[in-house]
Amino acid sequence: MASSDIVFMCVTDAAAVEEVIFGAEGLSTAPGAGKLVVDFSSIHPDAARDLATRLKAANGAGWIDAPVSGGTKGAEEGTLAIMAGGDASDIERVRPYVLTMARRFTHMGPTGAGQTAKLCNQVIVGCAMAVLAEATRLAVNAGIDANRLPEALAGGFADSIPLQLFVPRMVQGIHSPPLGHIATMLKDLDTVADVAQTTSTPVPMATLAGQLFRLAKAARGADADALEIYKLSATEY
Repeated sequence: MASSDIVFMCVTDAAAVEEVIFGAEGLSTAPGAGKLVVDFSSIHPDAARDLATRLKAANGAGWIDAPVSGGTKGAEEGTLAIMAGGDASDIERVRPYVLTMARRFTHMGPTGAGQTAKLCNQVIVGCAMAVLAEATRLAVNAGIDANRLPEALAGGFADSIPLQLFVPRMVQGIHSPPLGHIATMLKDLDTVADVAQTTSTPVPMATLAGQLFRLAKAARGADADALEIYKLSATEY
């Protein structure tokens, strides 16, 4: 941070963010007045707010929580969707840099708001994986060519990026490289459950998806591709 005005970071979880910021040689040990940390990690909104407050107190640096969606392909092609929380002027300051790697950079509100928006994203993605696995297995067991579902449903109300991307990989058993790890999806759905509890929000679909991913973790391992949830309904599972 001593030689940079803006620091971008993306790590696995809140513990890793904590280490990068407040570890023995963390960013908090360098002068930070007028500087910004942009965190692309997906963590609990409360953790983002706590980190921002503590970093500001430690060295004066500002904080933007900016979790991403779009996967490895989106990162490689610069088409990520990034949802951000933080001060509006800080958001505009980093926007030109963020848009070199993202197609969309949306300011959702104060610190933590980006993480909350990412949780909404994960509710949709996690439930989509579970529902598409169910629909795909129904197609296979009923004797139709599940590989043709994306083509058949394209343009209809069921069409979506997850449909087009996930179903072929499920049917063909393509899990390397993984689109995401079971452990990561579970981490996010567990955070959804916590925020839902504190905000008195019923999330029955996300809760069920979390249960299914927990079963998949037990059967396939934490580092397995999240799309292996499809195998839950297979007789060999």
